[in-house]
Amino acid sequence: MKSFQLTRSTMIYIILSLIGAFTVVYYYNLQPGYTDSFYHYNGAVSIATGKGFVDPYIWTYIGAPKTFPIPSHLYWMPGTSIVASLGMFIFGANYFGARFGLALCLWGAMLLAYWLGQRFGGSTRYAWLAGILTLFSGFFTRQWGQTDTYAPYAFFGAMALVFIGLGISSEEKNWRWWIFAGAFAAFGHLVRSDGLLLLLTGWSVLLWPFDRERYEKRVFWLIPFTFAYILVMSPWFIRNLNSVGTILPTGGTQAIWFREYNDLFNYPPDASPQTLFAGGAGAFIDSRVTATFTNNGIVFQSLAYEGAIVFTLLILLGLWNRRKEPFFRGIWIFALGLHVAFAWVFTFPGIRGGFWHGSAALVPIWAIVGLLGLDDAIDWIAKRRRTWRPQTAKKLFSVILTLIVVLLTFKISRQQNTYGFRNGEALQELLPEGSRVMINDPATLYYYTGMSGVVLPNESPEVALEIAKIYDIDYIVIEGKGGVPAPLYFEEDETPDFLIPVKNDKGLRIYAFNRN
Repeated sequence: MKSFQLTRSTMIYIILSLIGAFTVVYYYNLQPGYTDSFYHYNGAVSIATGKGFVDPYIWTYIGAPKTFPIPSHLYWMPGTSIVASLGMFIFGANYFGARFGLALCLWGAMLLAYWLGQRFGGSTRYAWLAGILTLFSGFFTRQWGQTDTYAPYAFFGAMALVFIGLGISSEEKNWRWWIFAGAFAAFGHLVRSDGLLLLLTGWSVLLWPFDRERYEKRVFWLIPFTFAYILVMSPWFIRNLNSVGTILPTGGTQAIWFREYNDLFNYPPDASPQTLFAGGAGAFIDSRVTATFTNNGIVFQSLAYEGAIVFTLLILLGLWNRRKEPFFRGIWIFALGLHVAFAWVFTFPGIRGGFWHGSAALVPIWAIVGLLGLDDAIDWIAKRRRTWRPQTAKKLFSVILTLIVVLLTFKISRQQNTYGFRNGEALQELLPEGSRVMINDPATLYYYTGMSGVVLPNESPEVALEIAKIYDIDYIVIEGKGGVPAPLYFEEDETPDFLIPVKNDKGLRIYAFNRN
């Protein structure tokens, strides 16, 4: 296998990949597009403008204090907001600045894919194709520029896995690789709560009972790996200790006990082992099977997202044939752990996109593994068809399949500039400045109007009144039946006495709370 060489072709790739990363990030995304993206963007603005890690609204009641402003990132991790804020210090607190750091992360992932292509493919062709497959990666491409975890995790998560691979497969100076592995595992964890799996993957690789001749050395390598992780994470641990009394908030882990996704909005947050199994073992198993095998389940998400359908089986083949190679050990452990975790542990967040977000760390790696799997398939066929010229076939089919993925990417990718918040202007006109609002999506409300507030609870209207008293909420906004948790929804003729109608027009209903 060839190592990275700074050839003329490599220099051209570095320049073109930089242009490609910035073009994709800045073309496809002109503003945040959904709750996660609005939340991370708002967090970045808060950091860039000197307010720090605080939220002026509550989008989930898990871990939320009783007063505003509240500590931010008690459910989602701060990494994306930090990355997005870096460009804001240069270009201002706007979405142009937010995308700068995302583009650099995507560029880093493309450079990593190029290096993997050279190392494991042994030629410039593999390197270029792996980089192209990282940039034009099916459904991921239109997400690279969203202020979400996709681009940061594709870089930091993949780098952690690569350094774990180098640490376990190199012949000398392994402790240095493990320092980098621990640091990037921490960066990955700062981007995503399930990034903790990167740390667990490193521990698993080091403690697994194989390669007994070096087992004592591998146990020793736990020290630099874990120390580097703790060193990078320690500022965030200290912040959390000062803000909420624990090194990591319980927000992300409480999702383990959800019986449905809307449990995220329960008040008080009551997800627990008791509530999870309240419906019996049958309900538990049914939900996990559903999460694994339905159209939106983990298996079919893998087909659609990770391999852009075309490369999925080739990725599995390539990984299977290299499962015993030390470098790939951490990769298959992480991939298996990710799929199992979101299918059977964090089930409902997984169905709603958590798995897709987490699999971004595998995009640069799957690019080369899929190409190697294609080579394996061609070699298998060539042994049975003597008329085949395997080297020619490899060159031809690798280019053809890459072009197919690129074309599919263009087909399914659309410029995301039409999100809008159709009720934003109405709320600004009808409600006094500084109003606090209970609404389906407080992060989006804050982005468009600057109004603070809380999320609609997955509870009865009477509980909504209780929340309004605690947080001094002035108004509740009902935007159609589909955006309201079932226990909270009421028809117009069933309006509770403590709600005073303000507006009822075209599906938008606004009520003032009578908190007396």
